[in-house]
Amino acid sequence: MTFPAYILRRLLLMIPTFFGITIVCFGIFQIAPGGPVETYLAKVRFSGAAGDSGKGSSQSSQGSSAASSKSVTDEVVEELKKRYNFDKPIHVRYWLWLKDVAQLEFGYSHTKGEPVLDVIASKLPVSVTFGVTSFLLTYLVCIPLGILKAIKDGSRFDAVSSTGLFVAYSIPEFMLGILLIHFFAGGQFIEWFPIQGLTSLDSENWPWWQRLLDAAWHMVLPLTCYMIGGFTMMTMLMKNSIIEQIKQDYVRSALARGVTQRTAILKHALRNALLPLATGFGGILTLAFAGSIVIERIFNLDGIGRLSYEASLQRDYPILMASITITAILGLLGQLLSDLLLRVIDPRIDFSKRD
Repeated sequence: MTFPAYILRRLLLMIPTFFGITIVCFGIFQIAPGGPVETYLAKVRFSGAAGDSGKGSSQSSQGSSAASSKSVTDEVVEELKKRYNFDKPIHVRYWLWLKDVAQLEFGYSHTKGEPVLDVIASKLPVSVTFGVTSFLLTYLVCIPLGILKAIKDGSRFDAVSSTGLFVAYSIPEFMLGILLIHFFAGGQFIEWFPIQGLTSLDSENWPWWQRLLDAAWHMVLPLTCYMIGGFTMMTMLMKNSIIEQIKQDYVRSALARGVTQRTAILKHALRNALLPLATGFGGILTLAFAGSIVIERIFNLDGIGRLSYEASLQRDYPILMASITITAILGLLGQLLSDLLLRVIDPRIDFSKRD
């Protein structure tokens, strides 16, 4: 199978995969209790009960609440069901949703009262900034560090750096965020960094370069939490991949010809050693969109992760389905991007043997 034919096949396979993901998620959201209709009715009944509580009569409150519930049930429920298409079978609702998605229309958020795409677009800059920056910095730091650890394998530098990496990896990101705030931003020890947000209060009138530095300064702590999860894995993967390539015959032949170990690694082993890392490079697409719920809540960042978390609590299904749909598409495209990078790194890869 030629490479273009393989790409076409992968694109075609994305179609049933996309349908499978969206059908399962759509079905779960539709049958789960506490949907938009129930949420609206609960708000109306709660507000009616709260208003009646000030009248001072329990019997009047109970009677008025029951009348309000009956009135809501008789006059509003059917209209609400029609608005959210709950008066139709689930397969019809999915088809209507799919037609809207084909036109890039994800509906309205019933908690925010705005188009879903507008809501997501307003949160996207934060998640994209942290996702892309952490991803690129991880690769830019971990590849040289992994190479250096492979060159100095077994040395004191290798042992100390490995210890530090695994200690950092063992700390959960939410605990790391709390510790960073406590020691470096809370004023208890060293108050070097801001506690939350991305800008200072009076930064609107600052020059652009000063605002840029201010944003970078605000990003240091949350960016550390973003990077710490994959930093250790990426570094050790790079080191082990280099060491594995050093054992290959083509590197040993180069060493036998008098080439230094450093030259053999950089000129011969590095290209093949990058293949395992290239398989995960497509994750930049989903990482840039998904955000992190824990980190965004700890540092009070208004990103996609926090939006999805709040939407799940409020049963805002249009936002949840839009997030899942976009993430699924980006994930599928990211896997294809990884294959393209593999082909760029090693043109000898035979895609005819891949599923």
